[in-house]
Amino acid sequence: MKTQAKYITTLLMALLIGGASAYAQQSRDLQYFRSPDKAGLNVFETPKTTDVEFDGLVVRVGGDFALQFQGISQENSGDSLADLGNNFNLPTANLNLDVQLYDGLRMHLRTYLSSRHHTEAYVKGGYMQVDKLDFIQEDFLADLMDMVTIKVGMDEINYGDAHFRRSDNAAALYNPFVGNYLMDNFTTEPFAEVTVQNNGILAVIGATNGRLNQSVTSSDEGMVVYGKVGYDKQLNEDLRVRLTGSFYNSTDGNTRDYIFGGDRAGGRYYAVMEGGDFSGRFNPGFSSHTAFQINPFVKFQGLEFFGVYEMTSNNRDAGGSFTQLGAEALYRFGVDENIYLGGRYNLVTGESFEDGPTRDISRINVGGGWFMTDNVLTKLEYVKQSYSGDGWNGSLYEGGEFSGIMLEAVISF
Repeated sequence: MKTQAKYITTLLMALLIGGASAYAQQSRDLQYFRSPDKAGLNVFETPKTTDVEFDGLVVRVGGDFALQFQGISQENSGDSLADLGNNFNLPTANLNLDVQLYDGLRMHLRTYLSSRHHTEAYVKGGYMQVDKLDFIQEDFLADLMDMVTIKVGMDEINYGDAHFRRSDNAAALYNPFVGNYLMDNFTTEPFAEVTVQNNGILAVIGATNGRLNQSVTSSDEGMVVYGKVGYDKQLNEDLRVRLTGSFYNSTDGNTRDYIFGGDRAGGRYYAVMEGGDFSGRFNPGFSSHTAFQINPFVKFQGLEFFGVYEMTSNNRDAGGSFTQLGAEALYRFGVDENIYLGGRYNLVTGESFEDGPTRDISRINVGGGWFMTDNVLTKLEYVKQSYSGDGWNGSLYEGGEFSGIMLEAVISF
């Protein structure tokens, strides 16, 4: 009863906040901002154009709510996995605060009100985004800042493009499927990054200390440098093309590298393969990585393709490396493309140390979604995930597989 009351309270908070937010913001908006609703689909880096004039401090209170019904079964070679029932998963909720502090100066903060890994409220992170330097002097370096965005904070870093299409706890509206990629390149760390966008050309350079938890008493002296280059252009009314390449490199200064294990919300498929809160996905577990990711994105009318080619290797003497492939194809149709159908294929293969046994994981998602409104999305998918290779011998994953149906409802505002 106590748990049910907590879920009801969380939902009521989201609804009350949403109602107050919609009333307060019906005639005001934020600059250089990715909308949390359907208008934010296929937005990657925030654009360097805005039609919003600064007219004083603006506080935008928003939220996300997601609820899943899971019907998945699983098995392995030893028939040692638990039987899974068909039922609802833990509802998840986010609280988002976005503040226009000054002309071209904005702050973001996200709190997980409830997540799989943190059932109590937990601050995910936040950042300050600078698109103008008018707080120094009006039109200060204006020509340069027409191309440059500066971000500083403790939040997700801009390595690769897959993190723009993933579910961030309850913020699942951008993700056409339920699960994120197997090697989920997402981490929240203290960072500073500079993005340049000019006539379709894109470049990013950033740095972080590679840690989730911060302490001045830590002996960890690790550092991470990451970046991205690419091209993103709406070539005509029907065709948009984007291609980016990203890199990530961490030093071996005792850092614990979180690039594939930094999400504090938990996995999207609950209790599968006895994997705890982060079940269903894969973290290579290297303490120091060199990684790169290539992402093509093409949208022609209602047809949409997004791809992932990624390699990561262990910088330590033990060696080891993993490769990730991903490809998703969607067709969006109906009024304002409010319905979509599609599929995704995801494969991870490699070894945990040099010349070690191979580990393979493959996943197929097939399904679709319906935007009931710009803020409400329902998804239905079939998922199948399989484990193969000698690297799983003797573990719960040997001959492992899970498959079934997922239904997810998402509200974002």
